[in-house]
Amino acid sequence: MTKNVILLFKISLFFFLISCNSSKKNNKTFFGGKIINPKSNEVILYSMEKVIDTFFLDTKNRFIGKIENANEGLYHFSHGDENQYVYIEPEDSLMLRLNTWDFDESLVFAGKGAERNNILIDCFLENENDGKLFYRYNKLPPNDFTNKVDSLLSVKMDTYNDYLKNHPNETLGYREILKTALTYPIYARLERYPYINAKYTKDGNFPELSEAFYTYRKSISINKDSLMYFPPYSRFIRNYLYNETYALGHPPMKTEYSAKFTIDLLKTIDKNITAEKTKNAILRQTIISHFFNKSSCNLDNESFSTFFKLSTNKKDKELITSLVNDVKSVPTHKRLPNFKVTNYNNTTHEIAEIIKNKNTFLFFWSPEYVSQPYIIKRIKYLSNNYPNINFIQVKIDGVQGDRIQKIDIKNQYYLKSDSDAHQFLSSKMPRSILVNKQGKVVNAYATISSRNLNPFLKELNEN
Repeated sequence: MTKNVILLFKISLFFFLISCNSSKKNNKTFFGGKIINPKSNEVILYSMEKVIDTFFLDTKNRFIGKIENANEGLYHFSHGDENQYVYIEPEDSLMLRLNTWDFDESLVFAGKGAERNNILIDCFLENENDGKLFYRYNKLPPNDFTNKVDSLLSVKMDTYNDYLKNHPNETLGYREILKTALTYPIYARLERYPYINAKYTKDGNFPELSEAFYTYRKSISINKDSLMYFPPYSRFIRNYLYNETYALGHPPMKTEYSAKFTIDLLKTIDKNITAEKTKNAILRQTIISHFFNKSSCNLDNESFSTFFKLSTNKKDKELITSLVNDVKSVPTHKRLPNFKVTNYNNTTHEIAEIIKNKNTFLFFWSPEYVSQPYIIKRIKYLSNNYPNINFIQVKIDGVQGDRIQKIDIKNQYYLKSDSDAHQFLSSKMPRSILVNKQGKVVNAYATISSRNLNPFLKELNEN
């Protein structure tokens, strides 16, 4: 443990909790703390994807709440656009302190249940640091890579055993979480090694691996449904599924996944993941992420058809159907359909007049799918690199007066419910449309986060 908790809290409610009459057994579970430089007025606690409770900050940026009928297990909390995991047991009085300017690095716990959560945060931060090591390790030949990994796993298991030696009463549930937090990020990197290493070889081919390379697979499970929401585990599962799909004979993919790879990956998911809810979630994430990564309006019908055959989730199918219909609603090489947008002075304009004689990047967004800080970061980066393009942000839904701070308000609009733009935004998912000076669409479904967007922007910027 590297965190110093001596000077953590001056929160009166916390001292109230720990100073209760010791003659009475505390059978209540509390969660609270203090947020420095808060980004909102609330902290939301989740179990998996279910909201457990919302705690509001007081005038001193503190919060405290009681968790009714708390079950032991992994939870996560969110504040603003950040989130982190906590392990809670009944009768815990878990208090946190963090500074949003340095969210994860500043996060520290005190109170009953603190030690087990502080070491989980240490695991998280150490895993980020391990990423720097693997930047070098991934370039090594297989035997050297394996030796490095074995040494690192040995260190992780020493940490695990030392903690349990000093905390022998930890539950089996927590032991599993701690071991997962320490080791599964390494397993995930083992699964990722072949297609990362291929990028550094002269021939661009996968390295030759012995059967012993994946020996660790014999001692783990890929179907622990209770862990699917825990990032160390879910990242491993994702890398494992991709690796298994590559093993079917696909060459390394550099810029985007082929249609055949996407189809085989969907089938690999269906074959390997047994829990229906988890399987559906991974199928949905895969079909969306592969389409978005292309950053073009080209639809691969067979990939989408495979998704519809394998998924059993009605809402997911409706979402993907809306996405497909949205793509087809705006053809390339034709004039952008006209529609009305409203600025933050509540004045309505036609989009045709806003983009007239300008190379334009129209970014449609919803708070449900993309955060404002991310938009700020990407729009600033893109506008600096492509100065001859007019970047316009259009909010699909949400609070109409909630504009994006730190971006020129003159380039921000929102859609009223009667705008014709909703006809091609039915999925509510983020969408970018590139339009040239002649008002013609050059890319009808670009993705702001994809590197494959850059060639389209470069060409538009130069014309």
